[in-house]
Amino acid sequence: MKAHSTKEVAAYVRVSTVGQNEAGQRAEIERWLAGNGIDPAAVRWFVDKGRTGDNLKRPAFERLQAAIFAGEVGTVVTYKLDRLSRKLRDGIDVLCDWCERGLRVVATSQLIDFNGSLGKMLAAVLLGIAEMEQETRRERQAAGIAVAKREGKYKGRKQGTTKASPERAQELREKGLIASEIAKALNVSRNTVFVYLRKCG
Repeated sequence: MKAHSTKEVAAYVRVSTVGQNEAGQRAEIERWLAGNGIDPAAVRWFVDKGRTGDNLKRPAFERLQAAIFAGEVGTVVTYKLDRLSRKLRDGIDVLCDWCERGLRVVATSQLIDFNGSLGKMLAAVLLGIAEMEQETRRERQAAGIAVAKREGKYKGRKQGTTKASPERAQELREKGLIASEIAKALNVSRNTVFVYLRKCG
């Protein structure tokens, strides 16, 4: 299915920290664009750096919403659905509104084209999973800290300790990997990846 010919294609990218590299997301989106006969140079890019997915108050996302409201955009392409939102209700509201406006919404890494009623149903499931995963991580971290405090073992985050090589994290970043991919490769958390990258400047 080709993008709407009379309206623009918009690409949305979001990274959680200013130092995080968005190149991995861009590469995946550009690969999809090329595979669908769309010139990446003709696409309107909206990039939010250092912005959380816990709310919709992001400069580039708000500009994207304004362009959609003005009827300028026919297709939105993003790397993954949680780039739009990590909150179930916000994500569903946004996607339902976009689908009702006739937009085509593509999440390249999930190989899903959100369009029409089936698209909205799939989006609800994936957004729910994304929110659940985030809440589970937070609950586990809080529970672990609580136990450590009760046992008198919690002294806060130690500075300067590393499970892997910060230099290796920097190498992977320069190759275009995003934080979650680096974390998986080094078997550390995303927060640890950010610490490594800061150590490397």
